[in-house]
Amino acid sequence: MKILNTKFYITLALFFSLFIEQAQAQKASWIWYPGDFDIYMSNVMQNRRTERGSFFPVFWKMDSHFVLVDFHKEFNLATAEEVKLYVEGTYNVKIDGQAITGFPKTITIPAGKHKLSLKVYSTAQVPAIFVQGKTVVSDETWLTTFEDKEWIDASGKTSDKSGTTFVNAGTWNLTDPLTPPSKFKLPTTPMFAVKTDKVNKGFISDFGKETFGFIKVHGLKGKGKLNIYYGESKEEALSVDKCETLDLLELDLSKKTDSIMILSKAFRYVNIQPEGAVSLDSVSMLYEYSPVAERGSFKSSDVELNKIYDVSKYTFQLNTREFFIDGIKRDRWVWSGDAYQSYLMNYYSFFDASTVKRTLWAQRGKDPVTAHINTIMDYSFYWFLGIYDYYQYSGDQKFVEDIYPRMKTLMTYIDGRKNKNGLLEWMPGDWIFIDWADKLSKEGEVSFEQLLYCRSLETMALCAKLANDNASAVIYSKQAAELKAKIFALYWNPTKQALVHSRINGKQTDNVTRYANMFGIFFDYFTPAQKLEVKKNVLLNDKVAKITTPYMRFYELEALCAMGEQLYVLKEMKNYWGGMLKLGATSFWEEYNPDKRDTGHLAMYGRPFGKSLCHAWGASPIYLLGKYYLGVKPTSAAYQTYMIEPNLGGLEWMEGKVPTNNGEIAVSVSKKEIKIKAADGVGKLRFRSVTKPSVNGAEVKEISKGLYEVTIQKGVEYLVKYQG
Repeated sequence: MKILNTKFYITLALFFSLFIEQAQAQKASWIWYPGDFDIYMSNVMQNRRTERGSFFPVFWKMDSHFVLVDFHKEFNLATAEEVKLYVEGTYNVKIDGQAITGFPKTITIPAGKHKLSLKVYSTAQVPAIFVQGKTVVSDETWLTTFEDKEWIDASGKTSDKSGTTFVNAGTWNLTDPLTPPSKFKLPTTPMFAVKTDKVNKGFISDFGKETFGFIKVHGLKGKGKLNIYYGESKEEALSVDKCETLDLLELDLSKKTDSIMILSKAFRYVNIQPEGAVSLDSVSMLYEYSPVAERGSFKSSDVELNKIYDVSKYTFQLNTREFFIDGIKRDRWVWSGDAYQSYLMNYYSFFDASTVKRTLWAQRGKDPVTAHINTIMDYSFYWFLGIYDYYQYSGDQKFVEDIYPRMKTLMTYIDGRKNKNGLLEWMPGDWIFIDWADKLSKEGEVSFEQLLYCRSLETMALCAKLANDNASAVIYSKQAAELKAKIFALYWNPTKQALVHSRINGKQTDNVTRYANMFGIFFDYFTPAQKLEVKKNVLLNDKVAKITTPYMRFYELEALCAMGEQLYVLKEMKNYWGGMLKLGATSFWEEYNPDKRDTGHLAMYGRPFGKSLCHAWGASPIYLLGKYYLGVKPTSAAYQTYMIEPNLGGLEWMEGKVPTNNGEIAVSVSKKEIKIKAADGVGKLRFRSVTKPSVNGAEVKEISKGLYEVTIQKGVEYLVKYQG
């Protein structure tokens, strides 16, 4: 029996040894200088935009990758190892500083401690490598630089005192050596129209809902033209003169063939019109998508709210591509303000860390800084905020350390643009956006920009500590405290009991807008008394100009939720997003004004179909329902500690899941029961009850009259009985 056991354990050990070797052999991924492939791919993606067949490039400076990059790593091998090399670019290979002749595809590294180096040159693609051995593999632990700063003395000796700064390599976890980064594409899947009607000499196909991908024409034959007109609405597809996107093809085909359009488009309807002797059988599409997993969920007693959540998630998924973009029809660009909201929605739906990091790298670009991100002052500030939020949800300190140098140089640029009062106002080259709103003044020192600036300085202080730059952390903290005091000294109006919108020529304007005031609430800049006054005098005051974009409704409703107004916000969500659904929306729009009628809802920017009917910032209910109704939020990085403060807001019941690094936090709430089960961290469930609640396997603490708290341990299912 002992012999059998011995054989069994030997076999098991060999099995696991083989398993480990195979796992190690699969760890390799393509690597590059950090941020370079993100910048390269964002250039490729953003410059796919067309408007009626014309190339439509972005408005801001586009950076490029470094063209010559050095990669290296030291290995200590027990035995000699054969290593395969895959490279994008012209390259050399060195072992311990000794160059290997030619362009080897396979090398052997002897046993012992050795340094493997590759230097790669490429202008067309990002210099990148894929190294595959049993233990020698390329990953983000490799070091890389775009300059080596070495020199050779008269004797021919290379300096051993290099001033080079090496950083960890970048990666997207592209693990197929035969698919280099330059060949990266999102996956596609076939989809078919749900209805087709004859129109003129051709037909119009309805794909049933907003979608995105490549039109495929089946059985195409003949000589002449094929005109394809795309529409997010039927009216747009039928408007051959005014639709935003189209394909116009010149054909001379003697045999039937299937043809796929070169560029992907956003549409629901496609109007196909042949000319001359051209004929075709039908059209379908290749739906293009980012393969993110649906991890977050929400469902409630309100059927309409459930529909709003589902359409929000679909809207967000369509705009989650190589990066988080603004809209799938236009602009298809990486706007920082749009992306910042996408990050927050992502944490309550897909929890896809890679897309967050890619987008932040792409937005920032390279030094030197010559303008604000996307040329918009507020968008630079959203970029800072997005980095620390990402750390709070993911715990990824390494990313903060990697990107921190670019945070510093951008903040240095901003600090250099302050006026004599130490505040920010418009300077040549700046776009102060805030929101799409009629008659919204951007003149003078706008309070909204100062609040975002202050929050960004606070963020810099936090990230400086994570990057072990403690001296700068002290400086940023001091700057933030001084600016915060200045904001309240200069903008708080005791008569209006609110922050005024701006100062012009050193004096407060009379105008009070929602923007600075609602940000001040969830930034927690107001005293409790000021919060109540702002809620009454601004947020719930119909005399203050209303917000009509989902973009700023996101923040307005967040501020109200932070003040405990979930019942009011539920009505607003049903009215606003429900209003779009009643008009037939299958994804949420860039802007919605219930006062508009008929095709007026399709117009924007002076164009009859200029409005995006699938815009990422329209999906904000994902975030609101996860954070303020289910009530889940981290209180330390990566949900090691977190808070759950459920608020039914007028619902009979609700249930859902909030994703974390290591699983989900499941929450189910009715007026009599709360069920919680969490996969990670230690949480606090905080709730109100008319009577003393009971809970299985845990202590209930009353922390104030009628307010109770339960500690949540991972892996344990809790059932709380209470009276809501």
